[in-house]
Amino acid sequence: MMISEELRRRILDDRALGAGNVLHRLPLYGRADDERVLWLDGTWRAPSGDHPEVLTLGELREVVATYAGHYRRRGVRAKDAVAVVTTSITDFALHLMALTGIGAIASLVNANMPEETRREYIRRQRVVGIVTREPWYQDLRAHLEDDEPPAFVAVQDEIVPGDREYLPEGYPFRHAPNDPVLISHSSGTTGIPKSAFHTHETLFHGALSRLSDGLDCSTRARLLALPGHHVSAMSNTLLGLVLGAPVIHYTDPSGKAVLDGIERFRPTIVFGFTHTFMEMAGEDLDDRDLSCVEGFYASGDAAHVVHIKRLLEKGRHPVTGRDLKPRTEPGAIFLDIFGSTEMGYVLFDYVHRPGAPSMGRCIGRPMRFAEAAVLAEDGSVLPPGRVGRLGVRSRSLTPGFWNDNVRWHRQWLGGYFLTGDLVYRDGGNNFYHLDRTTDAIRTAEGMVYSAYTEELLLGEHPRIRDCTVVGVAEEGVRFGWENEGVAETYMLLNLMEGAAAPEDRTEWVNAALTRHGLPPVRGAVVVGEDEIPVGITGKVLKRVLRERARALAAAE
Repeated sequence: MMISEELRRRILDDRALGAGNVLHRLPLYGRADDERVLWLDGTWRAPSGDHPEVLTLGELREVVATYAGHYRRRGVRAKDAVAVVTTSITDFALHLMALTGIGAIASLVNANMPEETRREYIRRQRVVGIVTREPWYQDLRAHLEDDEPPAFVAVQDEIVPGDREYLPEGYPFRHAPNDPVLISHSSGTTGIPKSAFHTHETLFHGALSRLSDGLDCSTRARLLALPGHHVSAMSNTLLGLVLGAPVIHYTDPSGKAVLDGIERFRPTIVFGFTHTFMEMAGEDLDDRDLSCVEGFYASGDAAHVVHIKRLLEKGRHPVTGRDLKPRTEPGAIFLDIFGSTEMGYVLFDYVHRPGAPSMGRCIGRPMRFAEAAVLAEDGSVLPPGRVGRLGVRSRSLTPGFWNDNVRWHRQWLGGYFLTGDLVYRDGGNNFYHLDRTTDAIRTAEGMVYSAYTEELLLGEHPRIRDCTVVGVAEEGVRFGWENEGVAETYMLLNLMEGAAAPEDRTEWVNAALTRHGLPPVRGAVVVGEDEIPVGITGKVLKRVLRERARALAAAE
């Protein structure tokens, strides 16, 4: 089902609507307090002490008001930033809505971030307070000894129903478009994460633009297995509330857990990062009931086609026949929606359909509200077929990095924001993702784009569940897209359960790469799934894997 045209127009005509006040605008659209809006996975504890399975709109408004009153009791004022340190997607969403309700800013911090990295990241935020849960509370109390300490480090369980009495007279806060509402961090695969902040306008601009185009209007149930601290989790929660679509919060992003969640909650749309869908594709799906799913929506980095195809065999999708009558056909669609923390909303999407030909690493065309270009090192726009840096422009982009202007300005070139990706485009303005700039490997045989190379190898050998190519160079040598040093490449292979490893792994891999005209690897080794380290959003930590590859090189 789709949102009614009358409601769509009412939402689009609401010029005050933005990311900071979604919850408080819903009654204006005729939404009733007894409407059930948010389904929970058990990771959230209510101020009353229980663990509800679902919240009505009225209950959600009451809880958010309670949280907002608690923050006022602790002295938080408009434009203050508060760090919310947890893993539960529901925790993040409720604190975000509560803090924006009083005009404050929610800095969402994934508690799984390494402790020392997390300590430095929060210190740089200069927050007025920190709220968390056990088991992170005692570690976070160390911030009270910072040079500029927060006023409080609180435990979420301290919030009680009586805190609603402390709500300010002007609740909810009236936002201007450029008022900051959220700070979200990047994956941090290369060091201290970037702290992109978003405003009342930027966090919701993309969603409203798509709604204006008559897109992303489904009112069907959506399961969000996205990292809770990420803008994609928050923007999709808010969009679901606006549309009246049942929103299912699901904190555990592992493939098996999400499959369990689909069978339990029966969503029509499943949102996740690419790592989640890779793990799902690697599970035995024969005995899984995914018939409810019409679409898998992968946010973040571009997904591998081999994983996508396995999921396209499940579920169903609606079509309109030549008789103009709607019907369903076997197989879900897979929407590869390419974006990042800084973009506020995904800027590309590419739809994979059952039985349709694959376009490899295609991420599609820029959405109507965005502009993209392939840039040379001097900032000039490259023609079709040339590899360069991906630059984007959009009103949904973050206005900056919190307390880090130098880092922000360095990420611009030729009037475009650099996403950190290497791409090329074809004559139809379709963009193709090759690699992250930090992961590309310069070798004696030529440049190796790791994501592109992995994609081809996965397509050649079905027994490979996942693979990662990394570069190794002598100590002190800097290699990659931005440097002139040369490295050697090694391939780490994770095979499907029960699959036999070839006797000569290196020859097996190189035979496939040679067929595609790609540089060979120096060595290949089979590793277990737990030997491929990933960050807090599921991205492979290439810098850690280089040490694993060094050990492989030393053993030769």
